[in-house]
Amino acid sequence: MKQIFITTVLLLITASSIIAQDNTLRKKNYNTDNGIAIEGYDPVAYFTQNKSVKGSKDIATVYQGITYYFASVENREVFKKNPANYEPQYGGWCAYAMGKEGTKVEVDPGTFKIIDGKLYLYYNKYLNNTLKSWNKDEANLKAKADINWQKLNH
Repeated sequence: MKQIFITTVLLLITASSIIAQDNTLRKKNYNTDNGIAIEGYDPVAYFTQNKSVKGSKDIATVYQGITYYFASVENREVFKKNPANYEPQYGGWCAYAMGKEGTKVEVDPGTFKIIDGKLYLYYNKYLNNTLKSWNKDEANLKAKADINWQKLNH
């Protein structure tokens, strides 16, 4: 009985360590401003309203070390049921830059696209809307971005 207890405790410690390492990697690789994802925009609103909507710090939740703001309590509760469905791809970095060069480039939260139920964000400043470039070669850029993100995230 004592051996089972010790084994269980060791497994819990190991699991906690792995989760902490994973959260540290996420915090390092995700595009956040002081730990806030998507510059405080509501990730659920992209899907339900098809637009970017600023969230509130009063309606927030933390998922695996990353804080998300929401425009409504309802959106926060939807997110909490399945956060991975609403998180932006490539840690919230520009999808085009991730596909083109494998680099982390800031985004404009108002420039986005939903592809196969996933949220992709893009840089859009100084007359450079990377969503337009992405649309010209989406399949190739997406395949490269997926590979580049895996390299950065491991």
